[in-house]
Amino acid sequence: MDWLAGHTLLPADGWILLLALLGAACIGLSKAGLAGTATLNVVLMAKIFGAKASVGLVLPLLIVADLLGYLINRHGGSWRRILPMIPPAIAGVVLGWWLLDRIDNNVARVTIGWIILSLLGFNLVLRAKRAELLELTRHRTFSWGMGFLSGTVTMLANAAGPVMTVFLLSQRLEKQEHLGVFCRFFLFINLFKLPFSQNAGIITAPSLWTNLVLLPGVLLGVLLGWQILKRIKQDAFEGVLAWLTGFAAVWLIVG
Repeated sequence: MDWLAGHTLLPADGWILLLALLGAACIGLSKAGLAGTATLNVVLMAKIFGAKASVGLVLPLLIVADLLGYLINRHGGSWRRILPMIPPAIAGVVLGWWLLDRIDNNVARVTIGWIILSLLGFNLVLRAKRAELLELTRHRTFSWGMGFLSGTVTMLANAAGPVMTVFLLSQRLEKQEHLGVFCRFFLFINLFKLPFSQNAGIITAPSLWTNLVLLPGVLLGVLLGWQILKRIKQDAFEGVLAWLTGFAAVWLIVG
């Protein structure tokens, strides 16, 4: 425990280490496809390490999980599907980087939570009025708006998983297609965020040592999530994602 306190961002406290490992497992679960658990990780890590420090700490773990998720789901989805969202997502990352030192963490957290709940509400309306709103979800403005929102939210709080989940649920993709597109998008965008996070001073030697300590939790979460999703049918899959995303959004708001 003394080594942890001297070389990582973790205190010499076994319970805090277990909570951090739980947060890391949530990263793995989210990248396996249970996207709402990503926001549980955001809340846990922010409470342990502080909101801003946790953004840089979590990023390398997210990239490892993204790579594993992509390898697992590489036969679903395609890179072509994420191309329309990449330019606005890049613009969103740049805006989020600019805001990182200019916006209060609590304001950002609550705002993101309400955005996610609003998007979930939109998805419920979409399912009830699909014929009337189908053209809206196919319009370039919709995909650009969701891409920009994902980029901004992921740079500010690593909390764009639920945003992307709501967008993909609106597209009514088959489960394997959904997971493949989800993993490809975040593998690209999290790699793109690396130099911005380093420039902001939130990736450091102690944070990287902390990543090594928490990596087993990520690997366990990916394997567990993969096994869970292999046993869930399409309707249940969409329902689980919606409930987890809504729960995570409320947790963000109440803090």
